[in-house]
Amino acid sequence: MRRSVAIFIMLTLCVLSRALSAEPIAPIQSMIDQAGDHERVVIPPGNYEGRLKIMHPVVIDGQGKVTIDGGEEGSVIEITSPDVTIRGLHITGSGQRVSDEQAGIKSVAGPVTIEDNVLEDVYFGIDLKQAPGSVIRNNTISGKDLEIGRRGDGIRLWWSHNCQITGNAVHSLRDMVFWYSEDLHISHNTVTDSRYGLHFMYSHNTVIEENDLARNSVGIYLMYSNNIHLLRNQIYNNRGSSGYGIGLKDDDAIVVEDNDLLANRVGLYIDNSPSSIDSVGLVKGNRIAFNEVGLLATPNTHDNVITENAFIENEEQVTVHGGGQLSLNTFASEGRGNFWSDYNGFDQNHDGIGDFPHAPSSLFRTLLARDPNLRLFVHSPAQQAVELTARAFPEISPKPMFTDPAPLASVPVFKDGGDAARSFPMPMAALALGLLAVAAGAIWRLAGHDPCRHIWAQSSPHIKQKVQA
Repeated sequence: MRRSVAIFIMLTLCVLSRALSAEPIAPIQSMIDQAGDHERVVIPPGNYEGRLKIMHPVVIDGQGKVTIDGGEEGSVIEITSPDVTIRGLHITGSGQRVSDEQAGIKSVAGPVTIEDNVLEDVYFGIDLKQAPGSVIRNNTISGKDLEIGRRGDGIRLWWSHNCQITGNAVHSLRDMVFWYSEDLHISHNTVTDSRYGLHFMYSHNTVIEENDLARNSVGIYLMYSNNIHLLRNQIYNNRGSSGYGIGLKDDDAIVVEDNDLLANRVGLYIDNSPSSIDSVGLVKGNRIAFNEVGLLATPNTHDNVITENAFIENEEQVTVHGGGQLSLNTFASEGRGNFWSDYNGFDQNHDGIGDFPHAPSSLFRTLLARDPNLRLFVHSPAQQAVELTARAFPEISPKPMFTDPAPLASVPVFKDGGDAARSFPMPMAALALGLLAVAAGAIWRLAGHDPCRHIWAQSSPHIKQKVQA
């Protein structure tokens, strides 16, 4: 009883302290309303309680010394005019009514500029509707303590073309989502502990580059979008129920180049992309390493050129959802295929290309693609027995899921110039070195090390830190 009374008194004191320390927002609203168009309004330092509505072009600058607390009701700042800038504010305490999609900052006009703000304890973070030409940069956004399915989006664009979203840090929200918005530039954002890092629907002609997406359910997911370039993104430890590093569904003219897809459940997922007969997808120069599945595709996937990627120590390098082959895709371009850490081939003439194609065929993996419940037996004697049976009776061996006609003898040189360009040589005597690798791996594991990660970390130290995170 005493404990309950003490807690009640403490909460009451906290509420009273907050109420006494916060100034009313009305004088600030008056300053904004009376300012001339495009005038800069510097808000005096302090804590203010209430909500603002911006109805004409103005620059609002808190200089990092102003907190606006919405009091858990409504959207904290609403913008109804173009040419508004919100800068240097600490925004907290939006409402969380689903029907109103209440946000830290909500705009229904554009262009607007929202930069260098900190938003926390907000339902939606920054929500733009019909706000073309807007800039959202260098904001830090964290959400309310809700289950992931009940959270709002960190940044959301709806029907807002030609926008730049750059340098933002989003944590513990739902998605950064872009609906019906074209000609976007999405770069240098960090999204962690959310649902979809970046989620696009019907958003065309967009560049997505150098974003850092970790510990989400999905890193990047594109749906019904065309002409998208995904360049130099770092996507790792996305392991939700889907767990895709990058997911493509019914997209056309997609370029996936120079990305790091590390330690996800699935590195790259392709579902009917390209979706048009005359479209081609390009997957080039990516590091796809330490995922449960490196590349997962549906059987109707076609017309993708998959070249100069490094598939390193994924539990399954490539598999087909539900079984089948990927014969309608090309695993080499201009005489160069991909690097495969499980390729047991030779390069006797030292031209950097394996002397025979990489065409992996596994009866157990084929059965696993048809029935995921068999994953229970991965690395078990049951798997070994199935594979031994397939070798003893070649007539029951499945066709290869894919063929790389020109596998690379070493990890390709990546455009970022990192140490990953160092050689990762193929075994010259596959069986002997394979047995040596197994023995060395056992010794290293007993010593508390992971040899596969060690090899990769030597090539790219900045990745080691992220894989081990």
